[in-house]
Amino acid sequence: MSAINKAALFQKLPSTDELLRQPDMKVLMERDGHAAVSESIRVVLARLRQEIGSGQLNDQSLDLALGGLSAAIERQLRQSLSYSLRPLINATGVILHTNLGRAPLAGAALDHVRATASAYSNLEFDVLSGERGKRDFHVDRLFQKLLDSDRAVSTIVVNNNAAAVLLALNSLAEGGEVIVSRGELVEIGGSFRIPDVMSKSNATLREVGATNRTRIADYEGAINDRTRILLRVHRSNFEITGFTEQPSLDELVALARRRNIPLMEDLGSGALFDLRSVGVNGEPGVLDSLHAGVDIVTYSGDKLLGGPQAGLISGRVDLVARMRSNSLFRALRVDKLTYAALEATLLAYVKRDHDAVPVLRMMRLSKDEIAERAQRIISQVESAATKPARLNVELVDGESVIGGGAAPSAALPTCLIATTHADLSADELNTRLRAHLPPVIARVEEGRVLLDLRTVFPEQDANLVEALASLKN
Repeated sequence: MSAINKAALFQKLPSTDELLRQPDMKVLMERDGHAAVSESIRVVLARLRQEIGSGQLNDQSLDLALGGLSAAIERQLRQSLSYSLRPLINATGVILHTNLGRAPLAGAALDHVRATASAYSNLEFDVLSGERGKRDFHVDRLFQKLLDSDRAVSTIVVNNNAAAVLLALNSLAEGGEVIVSRGELVEIGGSFRIPDVMSKSNATLREVGATNRTRIADYEGAINDRTRILLRVHRSNFEITGFTEQPSLDELVALARRRNIPLMEDLGSGALFDLRSVGVNGEPGVLDSLHAGVDIVTYSGDKLLGGPQAGLISGRVDLVARMRSNSLFRALRVDKLTYAALEATLLAYVKRDHDAVPVLRMMRLSKDEIAERAQRIISQVESAATKPARLNVELVDGESVIGGGAAPSAALPTCLIATTHADLSADELNTRLRAHLPPVIARVEEGRVLLDLRTVFPEQDANLVEALASLKN
């Protein structure tokens, strides 16, 4: 298209002021305000200018676009004034999907958040004495029940596990050295690296051993008068196999006791229940570490615990007290909403009502239970009266994963809804599922769209049937 033709098309575009004077725009302004409507008009006009400039629009297609200009502006207005953060259907089978918000909260947690957020609360007020209280009390009392061991244990809460590691290292090792195995200098999501957070804490990293083999003698040989902590880090999202060696936790505890140096363990996920009950082996729990004699354990609230995003620090009362008195703790502390959600989640553990915590319930689902639901959905999709069937939906065996850096090699047996289409590729099907309301997030493997009901709430089944049935058109 020549520059002259493009210039003629540009001249057809109305100005923002012209559009604002139109009756339908005045109706929108009365409802949503002048500023929001003006911005939507500018966005739509800018989009048309870009399409003209790139040659996507000719004289005829531009006339069609201008005929639907009011509708386009209203759609843009609705989009600009709607929530960006919204619920969706996680059909990936990844229980702790970081990109999808990790652990969904229990119903009781949502109720408790709503009740405490919509009124004043005793966040830092002792109702009995009438004096100032501590916000830690609301959850520390429950952690003490759940982490009952042969010694007193205290727990504090910060905004995520990275903050927990930072606070612990800064409180206990500032100006000194922290000994850690080279095989544990991990990087997790968001480029969070153990060496980087250690640098921010003003502690010095002392690497020992090799990437694949570290012995207890390596730790002992590195201890000097500047050593403040022995650190063990859970390897998130990967495993080292083959020619490997790692000191046992008992060996590290014995060394820490012998040299009077605190032993800290960054568990990352941090389970408060026995994962072996759902067929996941080799993933340490918080209680396992504390019972073994670890002095400080850091872990997440929104992973295996199944609560809100939070960083949890549990361990020796005197060491936790040092962190609580660190001015950095105030900068990293959480608000009343997190405390409310965490308190309700912990109460479910205390009551042993594990199925009330969504991630625990998902992990405990059997393959047969999932297959029964999946077959019902397939039957409903197949019975939907539409054009001649171009969509193929079938039940196949598969595996779910924990996600969130927990048990990277563990897999839970499941049944999948496998979907293909005579006219659409798997990527095109996946795109259409994401465009559905609510969006359906699945995975694509070997030319098929796979949906795992382990991570789909039963009340979302009807939405999933609707989304799949729409693919038949």
